[in-house]
Amino acid sequence: MGPTTRQYLFGLIFIGVAIYQVSVGDYLETSLYGLGGLAFIVNALTVEPKLVIYKRPLVVVSWVLIISTGLLFLYLLQFKYL
Repeated sequence: MGPTTRQYLFGLIFIGVAIYQVSVGDYLETSLYGLGGLAFIVNALTVEPKLVIYKRPLVVVSWVLIISTGLLFLYLLQFKYL
């Protein structure tokens, strides 16, 4: 399994956990896992050879998703679990 395939797999696992969190009714964690999954998937898309013309916008979107996931994680950690 290559590193790109692994990133897609992690992204799908995170999105699956997000769907589970919707069924539980925890929408804050849904957004956390959804953003994390999208960050993995968009990050994997940046190395696809067919999307090389969109590399710069994909990298920007990937970093925005990573930073927003980190901020949401810190928010959840501070106000939900501590």
